[in-house]
Amino acid sequence: MKETRQKYSGCDSILCVTVAILVLIGIVMVFSSSAAYTEHNDSFYFLKRQVLWCLLGTGLLLITKNLDYHKLHQYTYPIMIFTFLLLVVVMFPEFSKKVGGARRWLAFQGLSFQPSELAKFTLVLFIAKSLVKRADKLRSFAYGYLPNLIVLGFFFIPIFFQPDFGTVMVILAVTFTMLFIAGLRKKFLFLSILAIIPIVALAILFAEYRTRRIIAFLNPWEDPSGVGFQVIQSFYAFGRGGFWGAGLGESSQKLYRLPEAHTDFIFSVIGEELGFVGTTAIVLLFLIFIWRGFLTAYQAKDPFGTHLATGLTLLIGLQAFINLGVASGLLPTKGLTLPFISMGGSSMLVTMLSVGVILNISEQTAKH
Repeated sequence: MKETRQKYSGCDSILCVTVAILVLIGIVMVFSSSAAYTEHNDSFYFLKRQVLWCLLGTGLLLITKNLDYHKLHQYTYPIMIFTFLLLVVVMFPEFSKKVGGARRWLAFQGLSFQPSELAKFTLVLFIAKSLVKRADKLRSFAYGYLPNLIVLGFFFIPIFFQPDFGTVMVILAVTFTMLFIAGLRKKFLFLSILAIIPIVALAILFAEYRTRRIIAFLNPWEDPSGVGFQVIQSFYAFGRGGFWGAGLGESSQKLYRLPEAHTDFIFSVIGEELGFVGTTAIVLLFLIFIWRGFLTAYQAKDPFGTHLATGLTLLIGLQAFINLGVASGLLPTKGLTLPFISMGGSSMLVTMLSVGVILNISEQTAKH
């Protein structure tokens, strides 16, 4: 009887606890890495904003956790239209703000939102719906692959020109992986990748900052005070942390030495303050998240749940490991946050929304 009650309780407790730990670590590390900035003369400015986004994200998680995920199947197209409109609106200076040369954020009354974060979720939703609808046509280019490619292009183009190259690479990787897992002909994917390689190469060559990022990735010491500065400071952070870390709050790199210490490079601060032990714990937590997400996909009661859980798990997991790779110098800088942990409201909201959907799929599987 006890086993039956546990089975029908529905909540994936391992996934819930894993996400809760990551979010709490994020709150602590955002405060630790940002307190020195005293934005608006307030050392708690970023902490308060992060807590607010976490609370709002938790609210979204609870809503989607208790909302039948099949309703997302019904409303996929309206969600797509809404998301695409946001991607168009963000191009207009009247409704958006430019940060670091990129126009990615809608701005309203002191708040901002990044539509490309929602676009990741929306594209996964569409691909999941499309794979169910075209399950018997995946071997066909015209009917099984081309419709997905066209929709991918509609999202790809506005995000590419924001520019948000990191998000572009994430949505390409997630889309192609979902299609590959679903059984799309490998030839289609291979030819698509061959076609994308020269586009990516040209995008790098004709944008000086991207070229410099590649140079910094290959040899940051070639320009240690310029484009290689951020990566080198990240190396110093990991080196100073050693095995056990310098201690919580004891990072020296966050004191205006390491740019984006509370966002893109927060993993470096974790490495400095919590050492190899702390960074290993973060990696293990994300591996547990991926395991539970894929397990939910494998056990889902219908193909839509399988594809949706697969895509959302890939989305969060891939972005996490890209961020870890960038901070560790294993990948060129991309401008992607570390899910659950980095400061960033848009990322937190969409990530928690996605977790809620995965939990709902898990619950419905348990009930059946």
